Amino acid sequence: MSTVSPNLSSRTPLSERLDLIVSPIFAVILGLIGTAVWLYSDIDSITEDILAPEKLQRQLGETLVLGFSSSILVILVAIPLGIVVTRKGFPRLKNFLVDTLGLAQALPAYGLIVIFFSFMGAGITTVIFALATFSLLPVLRNTIVGLEQVDKSVIDAGRGMGYTSRQILMKIELPLSVEVIIAGIRTAIVINVGMSALAFLVGGGGLGETINSGLKLDRGPAILIGAVMVAILALVFDFLSALAQKYLKPKGL
Repeated sequence: MSTVSPNLSSRTPLSERLDLIVSPIFAVILGLIGTAVWLYSDIDSITEDILAPEKLQRQLGETLVLGFSSSILVILVAIPLGIVVTRKGFPRLKNFLVDTLGLAQALPAYGLIVIFFSFMGAGITTVIFALATFSLLPVLRNTIVGLEQVDKSVIDAGRGMGYTSRQILMKIELPLSVEVIIAGIRTAIVINVGMSALAFLVGGGGLGETINSGLKLDRGPAILIGAVMVAILALVFDFLSALAQKYLKPKGL
């Protein structure tokens, strides 16, 4: 998983290459472990029922929906908020949002899901909003850091060329901060996919159902395979985010 840092643009080509191969390597290792457990463990009829392909396929689809939808919601909310609070006249709002979301992230994900369940009821929508709230801070904070680290002389040069505030934002500030922003998105995506395993608690489905069934019925192979599938999904999303982080940044940075 990526780290949050304002100095990501100074990463070496070696670190970028490592960033692109670490997640696939771990995903392959976990896939081999899961396959070995599936093939060589003593799987009885109860475990077979837990790991029925049609169940896993449904739960996998639900986990993808949870991770993708909550991450899209975070992006749609956090990036515009980050842009707004970095404009002149909003320092108090910036501090308030960062502090408030910091408190929200300090809560256990289970507790946050239960809070949303108390006024939204059961279902996948409840989990999506809870996960988005839980992972909002990394994207908001990185958006703020990325925009605030842009060299003021570059912005002044843009103004000297006659750029409007909107043009400065779209042509200078966002391109120069995109790598830092995507690093926050990577963190949020991994959080959302990992925490989606708790969705079953409020009727949200997902691969957590397999893990929970394995725990209740004391079936170790089901627990391990369910956990491996969640971890592989998180690593795949992290790898795709790493590709975006590499190819969306301006050339020469």
